[in-house]
Formats: sequence, structure tokens, C-alpha cells
Amino acid sequence: MADKLHQFLEMLTPYLTTKRRELHEQPELGFTEYVTTYKLDQELRELGFTTTVGKEAVVSSERVGLPHPEELRENEERARKQGVPEAFLEKMLGGHTGLVAQFDTGRPGKNIALRFDIDALPIIEASDEEHTPAATGFRSTRDGVMHACGHDGHATIGLGVAKFIHHFQEELSGSFTLLFQAAEEGGRGAKPMVAKGWLDDIDAFMSGHIGVQNLPVGEISATTSKFFASTKFNVTYKGKSAHAGLEPNAGRNALLAAASASLHLNGITRHADGATRVNIGKLNAGSGRNIIADLAKMEIETRGETTDLNEYMNTEALRILKASAALFDVELEYEIVGKAPSATCDEEWVEIVSKACETSGYVNNVIPCLPLGASEDATYMVNHVQDKGGLATFMLFPSPLPAGHHHPRFDYDEKVLVTAVDTFARTILELNEGGN
Repeated sequence: MADKLHQFLEMLTPYLTTKRRELHEQPELGFTEYVTTYKLDQELRELGFTTTVGKEAVVSSERVGLPHPEELRENEERARKQGVPEAFLEKMLGGHTGLVAQFDTGRPGKNIALRFDIDALPIIEASDEEHTPAATGFRSTRDGVMHACGHDGHATIGLGVAKFIHHFQEELSGSFTLLFQAAEEGGRGAKPMVAKGWLDDIDAFMSGHIGVQNLPVGEISATTSKFFASTKFNVTYKGKSAHAGLEPNAGRNALLAAASASLHLNGITRHADGATRVNIGKLNAGSGRNIIADLAKMEIETRGETTDLNEYMNTEALRILKASAALFDVELEYEIVGKAPSATCDEEWVEIVSKACETSGYVNNVIPCLPLGASEDATYMVNHVQDKGGLATFMLFPSPLPAGHHHPRFDYDEKVLVTAVDTFARTILELNEGGN
């Protein structure tokens, strides 16, 4: 079996490179992944998977942080022009992107689930010759949208795992659920899938991330630590405009309230129990130099090494936001548009993955655990599977990184794709052996 798997992966590698580059050229932001969802669905159906798409794959009311309706309509029209059939698009209208693919071998065994996120980021990709996607001809074709976190690779890995399941279906047992999740960025897409019940009867759950650690390809981690819980806020201050020269006293300055909040949020006292974060990522305010600003909008986030620490940061952030509104006599409105809890991987995975990869030609070293140091809404899935009695892990697949995640020059060594597929495939085989 080991030789057959290695031969299969050697044949699969060119496909993985091609597919990753296709996805990289056509990035889509969270809840607008219409074209990506359609293309994934077509390939998965050809491999014998039963797919559930869009509105049927999620609990709609559990979604938060949706794009503006006009933005959704514009992206839906873009999808039509790019060839997504109307009947298929109908299933996804209103930001119901992502899909679930299921495969039942017909033989008793474990129910195994894997999650792969598919969304991109609002970043203008680098265009110089030192950036490999630009130099090689697969830079993003959509200005201001970029796969700058490796989700093009994650979706590709998911397709690679699907091809493995299809190819070796006679050697496998149990059932498989592959979740191609929308809107991971901002902590928005996992909870609606969990709420639909896809993970209610899962024995083993796996997910993972490319990069994060700047290590050689072939180094992997069986588990991950330091999942920062996080909350994303949209904040609006509403004041009153007035002539800045004639009657400044008649105005109430929303811009100053937002500026005050920005300064004081960064002064939140850090907690002794662990790491905490706060960031003001965006602030728009005012309309002219001689006008008292009546409106200010902010996008902020908090993070904590545990869910409790993040709640501490939330409480302090809201206190400061409210105090700044009172200080400048303006109204405050805020909305939670994304959230992710912390999680802990099951330690059993260290032995499972290590044993599975003993004869791998792609995995050189299995590190028991590496820290993430960021947020991931796959934690909703990890926690849910564990609460239902299953085992769950989140692996890391490091690569040398020319620039960090969420950077215009972000890229990775594409050999990491086959390394990840090999890891998941071998771990599936190990789980199958343990379940028979």
C-alpha cells in the first residue's frame, strides 16, 4: 500500500500545482466564493462525492459579518459572467457559499471529517518579479483581492484528499465528510456549518494550515496550540455636523470620539493569565476639513490566549468605546461580525500521525505540537467534535515564507501541497486500520 500511495502522489503533484495556481488567480472574499464553490463542486461530483451546496450546507441565521447586499449582488453577477450556471448560483444567493462533500465506502468504519477553508483577503497583491506568482504568471486577476493566507492551497489539498479517497476507495472503510468552508477570515464561516449538524456523529476530525512556521517543507506538526480566541467588531460613532468656523459648538465630533477610542484601546491593561491583543484595522471619518465630522466607522478586533481572556478584552474594549462616545457626546453603535473560541487538540493525534507518517517520502519530521499564535474558526469544529466524544486536531504544514501571512508578497513552497495530502492520506489509513 505504501508504494501504491507514493506512486499516486507522484502522479497527483502536477495537478496540485495547477489547481493551486488556478485558485490563486481567482480569489474571492468571504461569503462571495461563488466561482470557487462551483468549481470545487464540479470536481468533487466527478469523484463520486455527494455534495451539499450553499443554503443547504449552513444554518443561514448563524452567519455574521455578511458583505453589503450590493456587494453580494455584484459578486453574483461576476459569477454569472464567469460561467456559474443560474440554477447552481440560485443555491448560493445572498452569500451562501461553501459546500460539504460526503463519501460512504459502504463498509463499517470510522466517520472521518476534514475541513478546508477557501476564502481570500482584501489585499493588493505584489506585482514585481521577486514575487513568484507575478513572475510565473498566476498573480491575482482581481485587483484588491488576494490569497494571502494559503487558502488556495487548503482548497487544493482538499481536492487532493478527495482524489485519494476516490482512488483508494476499495481499500478504505467508513465514511468521509469534507467541509469546504467559506469566510474563515474574520471568524464567520465555521459556526454556520457546525450548526447544520455535519459534525454531530464524527469519530475523527482533522484540519490544518499551510505556513505559519517558517520551517522547511517536510516538517509538520501533529497538533497545534495557542489558538487565540477572537471577536471582530464593527463600530459606528454618530455625532452632528456643523461649520467648523462659524459654530463649532453646535457640532458633536464623531471623528474625535473614534480617534480617542483608537488611542485608548491600545492602552487596555494586559492580563496576567496569558497573551491578549487588540487591533484597530480600519477607521473612516469625516467629509471635509471645515466640517465637524458627524460619522466615524471603525473595524476592530480583540484576541486572547483563551476564550476567557478574549472576553476580558471584549469587556474592556466596550468600556472604552462607550466612554469615548460619552466624552464627545456622540452615539455609539456596534455589531459583532465574527468570533472564534480557543481550542485544544487531543494529544492522541501525536502518536496517530507519527505512526502514520513513519514511511512517508514527503514527511521528514513529525513535531508533536507547534503554536499558532493567531485565531482560527476551525476551533468551533474542534470543540464540537470533542464535545460529541470524537477526536480532533489541527495540523501545521510549514514552508519557507518570503513574507508573512496577510502580506502582499505572501507565498509558499508548493511542495507543501503534496506533503499535506500525504499526511492526511496516511492518517486516514492509520485511522482505518485502528477501526477495523
